[in-house]
Amino acid sequence: MNPSALGSEAIPTYSVSELNEAIGLLLDRGFAPRFLLEATVSRPQLRKGHLWLSLNDGRSSIGGVIWASQLRKLTFIPEEGDGVVVVGKLNFWATRGNLSVQILDVRPSLTSVLRQFERVRTLLAPEGLFHPARKRPLPSWPQRVALLTSAPSSALADMLRTARDRWPLTDLLVVPIPVQGSVEAQILAVLTALGHQAEELAIDAMVLARGGGSREDLAVFDGESLARALAQFPVPVVCGLGHEDDTTIADLVADYRASTPTAAMVALLPERREALRSILQGRRHLRQLLVLRLQAIHQRLGRLRQQMGELHPSHWLERKRGWLLQQRKLLTALSPLHLLQRGYSILLDDEGNLVRSVADLRPGDSIAIQIMDGQVLATVNQIQAKITTHDITGHEGDSS
Repeated sequence: MNPSALGSEAIPTYSVSELNEAIGLLLDRGFAPRFLLEATVSRPQLRKGHLWLSLNDGRSSIGGVIWASQLRKLTFIPEEGDGVVVVGKLNFWATRGNLSVQILDVRPSLTSVLRQFERVRTLLAPEGLFHPARKRPLPSWPQRVALLTSAPSSALADMLRTARDRWPLTDLLVVPIPVQGSVEAQILAVLTALGHQAEELAIDAMVLARGGGSREDLAVFDGESLARALAQFPVPVVCGLGHEDDTTIADLVADYRASTPTAAMVALLPERREALRSILQGRRHLRQLLVLRLQAIHQRLGRLRQQMGELHPSHWLERKRGWLLQQRKLLTALSPLHLLQRGYSILLDDEGNLVRSVADLRPGDSIAIQIMDGQVLATVNQIQAKITTHDITGHEGDSS
């Protein structure tokens, strides 16, 4: 075809190679050298050490590749259906006119992380791993605490400083672990080994910590295997992962969930100034108890001393003497001799029996009349059945 037939203006003419090279050059000059791409992974395939996959958002898709040299450096390897955030650049093969995304780094997206979190939570919740009843109390005065975190790190520095300020008597055993990327297996291996040596190392509690980072960075702590290992750890577990608003599966399983690594140390260790105040208050309380106890003992000894004095033989004899005197007075008051002293007399028959009635006597009976200073012997001449008060007092009256 004659190019002049298509119009008066000149139209560029390319070969296929020239066209593809021009497109490639245009992309290199006109597009960002690196960019972030949010997508869902599908059809990942490993060929000759390179990972080929498709990136899509539900409406469009584009191919992607992670070269073998880069794949070995990644801590997260995407799988089918994973939501990811990709750091990539455009890769255009001029020989085939094929456009794809060369992936330099890849991380799970928040959607994918939350979906994994919900899956594990739904799996473990019926087993009671999150139930408050299985949570163990933290030791009041821990002697040794294991710290599982990255070292060196700002989180570790903050925890060491907080421990030094609050309670320097606690021995801290720092156990370095990786906390970035797909490192659950490595953390699990360290955790299992430490659990087997917990008694030998005399560990009272364990802190699993990671400072800062996005929710995607904390996805490693959402693993099922790690959660089960934390639940079975032989001593209480404190988790201080990420920020205050972040919650992982490890947080739900732990015996205590702290908002940050620093907060984990605050929850676990006593505060020395508060402990000193408590000790001083306890000492004052003990002193008061001791004073009250001594006062009670003193009072009891006083009562015992008084009782011993009352039980002394001289006091006993005095009480007996008084009692006998009262009895003597009573006998004297009740004795017939007391009546004789008042001028009365007692009439006895010849056998010495007390005469109580005229029916006990007959005329001619011998009687004895007992008066105050002796007896009068007499014989009954006459018996009168009744007497009047006139016969006794000189006045009329019936005494019967």
